[in-house]
Amino acid sequence: MTPLAQTQPCSAPFDAIADRYDDIFTLSTIGQAQRAPVWRELTKSFRPGDRIFEIGCGTGVDACFLAGRGMRVVACDSSARMLGVAERRVTGSVKRGAKGSVQLRLVPAEQIAKLGGEGRFDGAFSNFGALNCVEDIRRLAVDLAPLLRPGASALMCLMGPACLWEIWWYLLQGKRSKAFRRLHRGGVDARLGDEAIVRVHYPSVRFMRRMFAPEFRLARITGIGVAVPPSYVERWASRFPSAVKFAMHADSFLGRCPGVRMFADHLLLRFERTNV
Repeated sequence: MTPLAQTQPCSAPFDAIADRYDDIFTLSTIGQAQRAPVWRELTKSFRPGDRIFEIGCGTGVDACFLAGRGMRVVACDSSARMLGVAERRVTGSVKRGAKGSVQLRLVPAEQIAKLGGEGRFDGAFSNFGALNCVEDIRRLAVDLAPLLRPGASALMCLMGPACLWEIWWYLLQGKRSKAFRRLHRGGVDARLGDEAIVRVHYPSVRFMRRMFAPEFRLARITGIGVAVPPSYVERWASRFPSAVKFAMHADSFLGRCPGVRMFADHLLLRFERTNV
């Protein structure tokens, strides 16, 4: 492991939940159920020895997963406290002398162009909604393109604009505004703590395809969480693990089914770097 780069600390909204994020999502029944298919796609797209760039690494779970499979990961995040948790995880899970490695960087998604001097990467990914908090997706795509070699895969997992579970769940509670919040074109404010608020957008696949072109070509769409519910249903899910297991099996089909997959909690988009 390479120690966390010494950078001036910055205050980021996700600092507010860094210490409890793993309990809220990573270690939860739903968090593990939704992460499993993402890891399968990462394993298919990247190989041991690849140098991978991660946008919005959070507490470092995915970076450590790839490092454990022999990949070298440069993992970035805007939250110093999230990276603090990630550093502890890397120290405890990536053994000295291992073929894989994790380098942590305090770099927001909006500033990834700073990494242009570190050479080209074999792939990139962003998991579970980091891109939903980015205001200018086109700028991110333009900045990401020079960092990747032609033909490289960029896997972007973000919250989709229409989650059937969310609509149903909140309508049953009479919370119509929450049920349809993803349809707001200008995004919605999400409160992470007493004073931490982040603007969240829910872009469509068509929008993402347009923003990433022509530097990237959309190669595959996978729904993550069609039958598996969103994380705020965890209290119910933890009581019925067999139902969650059944939902995971259903998602192995539904997540690839045209039309149906678009109503998942998250959408995993695999882009390929073009020669443009």
